[in-house]
Amino acid sequence: MSALILLGAQWGDEGKGKITDFLSERADLVVRYQGGSNAGHTVLVEQEKFMLHLIPSGILYPDTICVIGNGVVVDLENLINELNGLQERGINADNLRISSRAHVVLPYHKVLDKLEERVGNIGTTMRGIGPAYTDKISRQGFRIADFLEKDPQVINKFKLQLNLKNKLLQNVYGEKGFDAEELLEQIYAQMQKLKKYVADTSIIINKALLEGKNVLLEGAQGTLLDIDHGTYPFVTSSNPTAGGACIGSGIGPAFIDNVLGIVKAYTTRVGEGPFPTELDDVTGEKLREKGCEFGTTTGRARRCGWLDMVILKYAVRINGLTGLAITKLDVLDDFDTIKICMAYRHHDTIIEDFPENIAVLEKCEPVYEEMPGWKQDISGIRSFDELPENAKNYIKRIEALTGVKQKLIAVGPTRNQTIVSGELF
Repeated sequence: MSALILLGAQWGDEGKGKITDFLSERADLVVRYQGGSNAGHTVLVEQEKFMLHLIPSGILYPDTICVIGNGVVVDLENLINELNGLQERGINADNLRISSRAHVVLPYHKVLDKLEERVGNIGTTMRGIGPAYTDKISRQGFRIADFLEKDPQVINKFKLQLNLKNKLLQNVYGEKGFDAEELLEQIYAQMQKLKKYVADTSIIINKALLEGKNVLLEGAQGTLLDIDHGTYPFVTSSNPTAGGACIGSGIGPAFIDNVLGIVKAYTTRVGEGPFPTELDDVTGEKLREKGCEFGTTTGRARRCGWLDMVILKYAVRINGLTGLAITKLDVLDDFDTIKICMAYRHHDTIIEDFPENIAVLEKCEPVYEEMPGWKQDISGIRSFDELPENAKNYIKRIEALTGVKQKLIAVGPTRNQTIVSGELF
């Protein structure tokens, strides 16, 4: 039995989709444990691109069971569109399972998200994720199980909640509200299309683990976007960190064997919030263009900067990382010099640990160590020993500073552009 958590160790967009897809061939189950359609995973299979938001990347393997766990918030319309898109391309999604405990992103959540973003300017994807999690925590939300049948109690609760939401939309924002009967008809019609996939997924996952199967727990976003441990308030509304994996999938922590942190060879961020190593210059633009740094979900250009060892060591501590998967190493092929942020300078003080206070972080400047680049195309290399000496030195420096060994290195976007250095399951 082996349970592996795979998560982002930076601000998201680390290449989790490619790594999840690569590892799914070795997994019996792939479980998405948090987030919603605000996440975007791009997978390239033999030059064919798949862009996934809710469905785990393992769906491309017909023998791998893919689970949308209870910690995910599910946009029914987006999920149906995603399923239809896969089926149109010949991908059978019968191996998908959706937790009956997962909360539903409703149309009013998406409207409220857009309206609140105008005021808050957090940099959300405006997919309704935050408002859906808000309703979940305030016990005003609705779960998948609520809409499997037309339960009079659920209908009454829904009408009451919609009345409150309509008052908010109309009286505070001056927007049009929703018609309860029309919305319920839409939701029940959507659930009829998804009903066959719904299950108590905690039972499925636990059974697989007890039978000795390999389970991959897939996180969305990244450590620095965690609602508790990220750069609050510029964060997501769930726990992408390792602790969220058990809660969002319905298993106990004793099942977890390894935690693999996905680390981009440099650092990126989408949306608002502090970013100490951000490069607002020709170097940052070069990273963006060569790395194709544009969001899968939003299409927004990502902010780019050098590798930040302060946040990476923080991710090791918060998640208990047992291994690293270093992605997009090939993006650095053309640089004469590569920099690593070793610490921050805050006024006259050197800070080596990630600061809790965002007001401090906003004023931090990076303290860099420089390393020579390798100036060589590495996209065709398939073993660590074949990498240029300076590329190997860069990887070894990351390992030494984090105290964690790399298990995978991605040198390109396709499945086969992957160097495997250690056992994962």
